[in-house]
Amino acid sequence: MISVFLREQKRYSLEDLAKALKCSAEKAVRILKRLKEYGVLKAVSASDRQKHLTDLAEEDIEIADIEAGESGYLYVFTFVGVITIRGYVLKCCPKYLPDGNVPRAELIQSLKQVLKVLEKYNAQEQIIRMYNETSGSSAFNMLAVMLFLLHDYIENGVYSSTQDIIEANGQGEILWDKTINETFTLLSGNRPYYPELLTRKRVQDEYDFFTRLHKCIITRCSKELRDAGLLELFDIAGADISDEDIEDFGDKEYVLNRIARELNVQFSTRKQLLLKTLYAYMANSNTLDNLDCFSMFGTSTFNLVWEKVCAEVLDNQLQRPISSLPVPLAGQYKAMRRKKLIDLIERPKWTGTAQDGTTFARLASDTLVPDIVSVVKAGENDCRFIIFDAKYYNLLLERHKDLSGNPGIESVTKQYLYQLAFQPFTEAHKMQVRNCFLMPTASSEIIAKGTVTLAMLQSLGLKDIQIRLLPAKLMYRHYLEGSRLDIRSLHL
Repeated sequence: MISVFLREQKRYSLEDLAKALKCSAEKAVRILKRLKEYGVLKAVSASDRQKHLTDLAEEDIEIADIEAGESGYLYVFTFVGVITIRGYVLKCCPKYLPDGNVPRAELIQSLKQVLKVLEKYNAQEQIIRMYNETSGSSAFNMLAVMLFLLHDYIENGVYSSTQDIIEANGQGEILWDKTINETFTLLSGNRPYYPELLTRKRVQDEYDFFTRLHKCIITRCSKELRDAGLLELFDIAGADISDEDIEDFGDKEYVLNRIARELNVQFSTRKQLLLKTLYAYMANSNTLDNLDCFSMFGTSTFNLVWEKVCAEVLDNQLQRPISSLPVPLAGQYKAMRRKKLIDLIERPKWTGTAQDGTTFARLASDTLVPDIVSVVKAGENDCRFIIFDAKYYNLLLERHKDLSGNPGIESVTKQYLYQLAFQPFTEAHKMQVRNCFLMPTASSEIIAKGTVTLAMLQSLGLKDIQIRLLPAKLMYRHYLEGSRLDIRSLHL
């Protein structure tokens, strides 16, 4: 299979992609149409403005067919992860990674870490994404199934089937009923003695049909992923544990029938899930380089992954009781100790007028919800209330260059409103408030990029919104380890 590195949100021409895929424009068109069908590729107009953008707005997307020789459009990948299609492995890197001549080894290491983050992020769902869904059709996701089978094998071993063997004077459980009824008994002093005890020994059947089938499929998956260069990328050790071929087990219908019957007699949750996955693998048996195979592992909403990473690494306390904060509660808040920080944000009140002229009020169920709120003890008499907003943007804020890749006005105003919403609480406890946008960077250092201000809200005494570019590798390492970043290192 041919491996190609691509970059999320980068604008590619049809010629660029045909060159990267090392194929004709006609073949590239067929591949791009399939990618567009599954929502991981968008078309935009080939304008000078679009060529320099690193984000994609909904209004920029063009509804257009992809045709060979068409030069009026550029193509944008809206996906981070791995896609296999028509003999190609497309490795889509996050948009914050530098564009240009980045060493291949560096790209592999960066994407390998991103894939581990995605695995942890998706683990909470506890499902196997067997199908790539679209509005009109679906395709079997062979890559997701292969990865599940290998991870399950590494964690739980091969499918096991046990047999009970009856032994004479063995080390297992004594079968008293069988011993009494089937062996010779000696009587002495009116007491029975059994010179031979029948015992039960449970042994694993190495030649069981499903054990052999599981080993064969694991070996086959390992070989395919190794040939595609994906074992290294997903940091998985392959397992060559069988010399058998799939064809040795009979035709497809026979194997599927055997698996279905085994499902009816197995009640272990792990075995049930494994058997169902083996069934899906056999029913949709295909190889990653098959022309009809389309598989992917990743996400089209990496912004949600970045938000989750920042929330965990920076110790989001929004859903915690205010009594757990590192500050003694004052005034009215002493009686509200069980309330969460999110509960302190005012909800909109709607007032109506009844037919008799009286008024009534109803509170809306929704309100402002910040991404992250962290309360940090910076010194003996210095407690800081920090409102973070994780923004998955490529910010261009340089002298002599136009501003681009920046959050919109709605993000700025909301960030000021979060300060305003918590102001009674922070003033009552004499906390210093800090407000900050968090954006990823490929740099190894935390970068203090500047501030965002809005004069009409600043006049209310609200703090400027600071901007910090956080090293993505560092944040991912903390996320994977389950550790925290020292917020003081942000120098807010």
